Amino acid sequence: MKRSALRGARGDAGMSTAEYAVGTIAAAALAAVLYQVLTSDTVVSLLRGTIEQAFSGPL
Repeated sequence: MKRSALRGARGDAGMSTAEYAVGTIAAAALAAVLYQVLTSDTVVSLLRGTIEQAFSGPL
């Protein structure tokens, strides 16, 4: 029983590293897309308009 459990654990030795690599690549890709969206002219102008409106309101 112990031998079969150990044999199964050895078969997945590199699996964690591969999963971390895929997760890291996916996170980097998501960050790149988010950066592109947030720095687009449309979003920048919306944010600028919102901030200007907040500061130009009545005191």
